[in-house]
Amino acid sequence: MKHKVLIGFMGSGKTSVSRILAESLGLGLLDTDEEIERLQGRTVSDIFAEDGEPAFRQMERELLMRLSLEKKPLVIATGGGLAAQPENRQLLKKLGDVIYLQVRPETVLSRLADDSSRPLLQGGGREEKVKTLLAIRQPAYEAAATCCVCTDGKSPRQIAEEIMERTKK
Repeated sequence: MKHKVLIGFMGSGKTSVSRILAESLGLGLLDTDEEIERLQGRTVSDIFAEDGEPAFRQMERELLMRLSLEKKPLVIATGGGLAAQPENRQLLKKLGDVIYLQVRPETVLSRLADDSSRPLLQGGGREEKVKTLLAIRQPAYEAAATCCVCTDGKSPRQIAEEIMERTKK
């Protein structure tokens, strides 16, 4: 069995779905943002503020390279911008099944209405930022994915079940 890697925009459900998927499949779970926070001893927001986005993207790339050596299959939830980097898309495809959790901007805004922890959504104009960033990233997500699952109007459990059905081999 290969890794199951969830990619997609912030608020698409990667974290919630990955937990259910890992439990259902009896696999370990790794969230790339949480792992980077653990390794760095600080939050993603702090890394962005102190070192900048390019430094954070390099940390993601290094983590993917390390995960490509991991023999035991995992469910991996990625940060929303990870698949937007061309080098990362190549690494993702080597890991296993890459599932793009598709989401509409309206769903993102609803799910993240009370979330102030997203570095790229700081300040005003959240709706425009979400729409613009999602439009920019969507082709990258599609290019990296081996499978796409729409998450709008579905529970994390329904999404996990659809992923298991679509990635059975």
